[in-house]
Amino acid sequence: MRLGVMIGAERGDSARKVTKLLDDIEWAEAAGMDTAWIPQVPTDFDALTAVALMATRTTRIELGTAVVPLQTQHPIALARQALSVHAAAGGRLALGVGPSHHWIIGDMLGLPYERPAAYTRDYLQVLNAALSGPGPVDVANDTFTVHNPLDLGPVAPLPVLVAALGPVMLGIAGELTDGTVLWMADERAIGDHIAPRITKAADNAGGPPRASSPESRSAYARQRKSTRRGSGPTGSSARPRSRRTTSGYWNAVTPKTSVTCAPPATRRPSWPGSAALPTPG
Repeated sequence: MRLGVMIGAERGDSARKVTKLLDDIEWAEAAGMDTAWIPQVPTDFDALTAVALMATRTTRIELGTAVVPLQTQHPIALARQALSVHAAAGGRLALGVGPSHHWIIGDMLGLPYERPAAYTRDYLQVLNAALSGPGPVDVANDTFTVHNPLDLGPVAPLPVLVAALGPVMLGIAGELTDGTVLWMADERAIGDHIAPRITKAADNAGGPPRASSPESRSAYARQRKSTRRGSGPTGSSARPRSRRTTSGYWNAVTPKTSVTCAPPATRRPSWPGSAALPTPG
């Protein structure tokens, strides 16, 4: 079992947010946390930029995004940004992505929000190819036609997780990614509903079995020569101690392991609709 903490989103002016972010990540590494995650919310810092900043004050802890919305940038652009941050962090990035929600993508940004599960599958096909570089990215599906050279490759295995809760999205998570990112999911939901579906999808994909990799500093070791993932024994989940009283908890689940993260503060994000929302699929 791996323990972690969720950092942000913070209130206050930008300068104070940076100070708080750095204070929290320094505490998390000193406290022995295995992993730390930062959300991508409509009103706050860019999550991947925040990861790059947190990497300057740490040397060991895994740094993840929970989650970067897919519709806001092309998969090649996201791959390039993620590979850059992963290199700057010394190979410690865990990239959490997701299809977000209609009230963010449609109502706030004015972008289409049709068939989010199908869009996620098509997006991940391009993203996986781009993260398997260096080399040309040639992918054609219902959403994207990409023929893009890319000279970047991951400096260490780069785990990708996708926000999923329904059976369709969990199937996509098991087939095309290293796992899922959850919010407010308890041990029963993970053990009875989520992990079995991800593991079955990974088995059906016929990929190689997972194995932990010291080089990745991650329990989600990834084999980049194939975009298909294998399966492993389901892990357990438990709520960690936090330096402050917490309300609710967050999970990352893969066929091999689960991670539970408690947010480091009692206050909840203040953007509209911030309660636990269902993930498409």
